[in-house]
Amino acid sequence: MTLKEQIESDYKAAFKGRREAEVSALRMLLAALKNAEIDFRGKGKAMGEQDEVDIVAREAKKRRDSIEAFQQGGRQDLVDKETAELAIIGKYLPARLGEDELREIVRQAIAASGAAGMKDMGKAMGLAMKEVKGRADGTEVGRIVKELLNS
Repeated sequence: MTLKEQIESDYKAAFKGRREAEVSALRMLLAALKNAEIDFRGKGKAMGEQDEVDIVAREAKKRRDSIEAFQQGGRQDLVDKETAELAIIGKYLPARLGEDELREIVRQAIAASGAAGMKDMGKAMGLAMKEVKGRADGTEVGRIVKELLNS
């Protein structure tokens, strides 16, 4: 069963169980997947499993960004809503990397890219992001790359 099929199945179960928050989050997730699928077909490509994971990760990032913005704006009601959606979407993402694992991947990326300072940050970031693919946020990776390149 593909990721999209799993989400569709869970959506139907949530709809029948009248779990409104879950229905809403999964409906938005399915819409994003279907829009991406249309884009892929327009380009003459088929959407793969990794593409589906990337889309779900993008939707999760949107929720994290919204949570941060709503916290700054003092909108706790919207923070709670977005947090609930993020928890639902998070079930479909690969397990997040721990701090130690992420640091090790970044160290390897820096060594492989030959990055010597901040001017080479892009090289290290590119390699690290390919390796973590959906298992860590780019902000976290960037923070660790900066920290290791400055030390």
